[in-house]
Amino acid sequence: MKTILIIAVAVLAVGSAWALDVTSAQQSGTKRTDLQRHDLSAPGREVIQKRVDFDPGYVAPMHTHPGEEIIYVIEGTLEYEIGGKKSRVKAGDVLFVPAGTPHTATNIGSDNGAELATYVVEKGKPLITLVK
Repeated sequence: MKTILIIAVAVLAVGSAWALDVTSAQQSGTKRTDLQRHDLSAPGREVIQKRVDFDPGYVAPMHTHPGEEIIYVIEGTLEYEIGGKKSRVKAGDVLFVPAGTPHTATNIGSDNGAELATYVVEKGKPLITLVK
């Protein structure tokens, strides 16, 4: 009986950890590469940097972040919709996404698209929340 209880607790712990990480799971058509994460001098805030690659034609689901996102387009031609406004950008362009603003990105080019995403967010909150 004790062994079954230990196994059940272990399964629940692993399942809970997986559930917490579900928002950062890779989606087909995109790849997110963690680059760095650091606490900031502002209490309760952290900075996270990721490289995000988009396959041609990939459309990111509408989502928000618990803080600001600063985007630098590394390669390709991407179209962003930020708070209802569309912007077409290419390598070398930059964008700013205010905290909590619903947005999406689409790779409208025929090659890989990529961005350097820098997030200044509330520590401990999910990085991505899908908008329904």
